[in-house]
Amino acid sequence: MSRFTVAVIAALTLTAGLTAAPASAHGGRSPLGIDHCTATACHFDVPPGSYDVKVVLGGDGASSTSVTAETRRALLPETAAPAGARITRSFTVDVRIPEGEPTGADGTPGLDLALGGSSPALADIAVTPARHVRQILLIGDSTVCDQPAEPYTGWGQQLPQYLRKGISIANYADSGESTVTYLGNPQLWATVQPLIRPGDLVLIQLAHNDKTTDETTYRANLETLVAGVREKGGRPVLVTPIVRRWFNADGTLNNATALLVNGLGVDHPAVIRSVAATHGVPLIDLTAKTKALVETLGVEGSKALYLYNEKRDNTHTSLHGATVYAGLVRDELVARHLVPKGAVRVG
Repeated sequence: MSRFTVAVIAALTLTAGLTAAPASAHGGRSPLGIDHCTATACHFDVPPGSYDVKVVLGGDGASSTSVTAETRRALLPETAAPAGARITRSFTVDVRIPEGEPTGADGTPGLDLALGGSSPALADIAVTPARHVRQILLIGDSTVCDQPAEPYTGWGQQLPQYLRKGISIANYADSGESTVTYLGNPQLWATVQPLIRPGDLVLIQLAHNDKTTDETTYRANLETLVAGVREKGGRPVLVTPIVRRWFNADGTLNNATALLVNGLGVDHPAVIRSVAATHGVPLIDLTAKTKALVETLGVEGSKALYLYNEKRDNTHTSLHGATVYAGLVRDELVARHLVPKGAVRVG
């Protein structure tokens, strides 16, 4: 890797017209820079909050660099730079405690970034408090959350890399949660609801663990979450669950296991669609999207999306699968005009 330069980057131009974030203790100080980095990682001693990060990638030789943060959150997809070139990218990152799953370990205080890719090269970096940021909060289960250890990866963990500066992902999904447990655990809904600001999007995907929840209770729990988001001025978005990779002999996924129909006969995606229609809530039908993709790839091709090869797991996604499914969510956010087209990365 080429040596780091130690040039000072000017303060970032702040995005206007979005919801103002709370002031940070970092205040108006100059941007934190590359003196906080080694060849493969950076650490910034900052309090919880939203931060804009501007990276300058490239070195004397050809390079290819990706950036992750905190608990394996993808912030920037692998980005190539020709020899001698410099490429600038910016993104906004959520720093919180705990830094991963809400019921998990606190993690390391401050902001930690890791440099990856086939040939990483960081020429410079600047970190400043994000004064104007739109927040997208995620409520979900293990298929969404910031998974702490490989090979498990949630689609919410991969979603930040598709968003440009000015939008941050605050992933409060947690492994093993149902609508019942998410509402009942004070570390979850009671902690998340006060964080919702007017204009924030709140994506809700809970179904995989509602295996013994009856339809009346499941519907009421979804309605409680929707009403609670709106009470804070947020915008709820209901998301149907990703399919399980469970094929019929004819190559389709038209069965209760794949399509999240529980043992009581509760068709979770159908109930979610119904609640969305009844209450005028935007819907991302991830069940339909992932079903179409898995069936198209077929029995063999779809294995790479899940942890079948590693764990014989047909529910949880691989890094590749989570990235692909996060791309589907990105596309739906744009298609339903929930985020501007110019606010997302398409590659």
